[in-house]
Amino acid sequence: MTSAITDDHSKSKLPAARYVNRHSEKNKSARSGFKTWGLAVSLLAISTIASAQGTTSDSTANFSKRSFRTWSVGLNGGMLTHYTPFNGESNGDFKTPQETWGYGGYIKKQILPGFGIQADFLAGTVKGFRANSLASPSVAQDNSSFKSRIDWSAAVSANFTVANLSLNQKRNFLSPYLTAGAGYMSSGANVTGVPTGASTNYHKNWFVPVGAGFKLGLSRVINIDLGYTVSFMKSRDFDGVIGSMNDRFSYAHAGIEIALGKKKSSQLQNYSAIAAIREESAAESMVLRNRLATAEQNRLLDQQKYDRDARQLAVDLADDDRDGVANKFDKCPGTPPNTIVDGAGCPLKVPAPKVIITEADRKVVGEAIRNLEFDLGKSTIKERSYATLNRVAGLLVEKNFSLKLAGHTDNTGSMALNLSLSKDRAEAVKSYLVAQGANASTIEATGYGPNQPIATNKTAAGRQQNRRVEFSLF
Repeated sequence: MTSAITDDHSKSKLPAARYVNRHSEKNKSARSGFKTWGLAVSLLAISTIASAQGTTSDSTANFSKRSFRTWSVGLNGGMLTHYTPFNGESNGDFKTPQETWGYGGYIKKQILPGFGIQADFLAGTVKGFRANSLASPSVAQDNSSFKSRIDWSAAVSANFTVANLSLNQKRNFLSPYLTAGAGYMSSGANVTGVPTGASTNYHKNWFVPVGAGFKLGLSRVINIDLGYTVSFMKSRDFDGVIGSMNDRFSYAHAGIEIALGKKKSSQLQNYSAIAAIREESAAESMVLRNRLATAEQNRLLDQQKYDRDARQLAVDLADDDRDGVANKFDKCPGTPPNTIVDGAGCPLKVPAPKVIITEADRKVVGEAIRNLEFDLGKSTIKERSYATLNRVAGLLVEKNFSLKLAGHTDNTGSMALNLSLSKDRAEAVKSYLVAQGANASTIEATGYGPNQPIATNKTAAGRQQNRRVEFSLF
């Protein structure tokens, strides 16, 4: 039965068909000859490729777990000065820096390619003259100076390295880095010619080292380290003069770093996993190509043997009625073309189920259609429609009918909105029937929007007729 109220998609069922290609024995013979020659040429080509490639080693070592050099020690030397990028001639305690030699070292643990922790050590002397607290220019200022001796200093810093992202080089030659940390030092200052200054004995202070630099990877073991560090003191008497801000000094250095670890291991800080994967993938690909060439050669040989056996089998097991069962085993010879048969070659008999829809059944559906109402512009079913929908659900459960629901709207509003509303209303009816026990697989719901009107959309009465949901029992 077809009526108006819900959404439904139509299904098209295509009958199963069997296609039989018939060729003369002459055509089959010619095709077989060409195929044999083609196989022979293919075998010759594949053999040539396999010989040219040669044998390769087993690829089980590719993509295996690797060990890296993660520990390293470094020694460096360079220039110490109280001048830094953060204080110039006028905003420090002394106007003119004096470069002096310093020396240091570190122990580093590389945790990730771009991150490591290092312990730094530093010693040396920081000098400067011409105190800013004295009149400038003057003889007194020219004769003023300080000399701060760093007895020892130790710091723990985080090292951030720009990881190697090269596609072709596994070991990076240039590795820029940044460092930041915290340290503790023992130092003493000797001040000359500054009335507001005072020499100090060795005493301890905290400081914050911040640095930048780059390393040149000469080998798996050795790097050249060039860097610059500014140390921010947590005191104002590092140079013996208590000024308005905490003191600071810088250390520009050059040194050597030695990576520790197994002989053939690479340094983690300059290793490119991308390049390594690319290299190993290429080796793996070569092995696989060789194996595929061999497998293809064997397949063609097997195919040649199979074709010979198949031709012989075709002679032994002819099928005159082309039903897929050889004459030798066919108990129903001479079946018509496109007949579906069983394993013995006899036609299959599949009784079609009979669906009988009575007038009472149609009446139940008709009442549900007339009583079906939704909230305005929504897919929510009103409660007054539940009773008649419940009877439709009971009918589907009792007689195992199938039901198509097709939702339609008028042309008021956008096409997308109407299609969505008609579909949602059909699905809402389906969901309600399934909730009452109906089999969801026997109910179809489709929305056609305004595309299938049954009356004109130019009048209110026509639009009312077009706003409908059709029920189809089958």
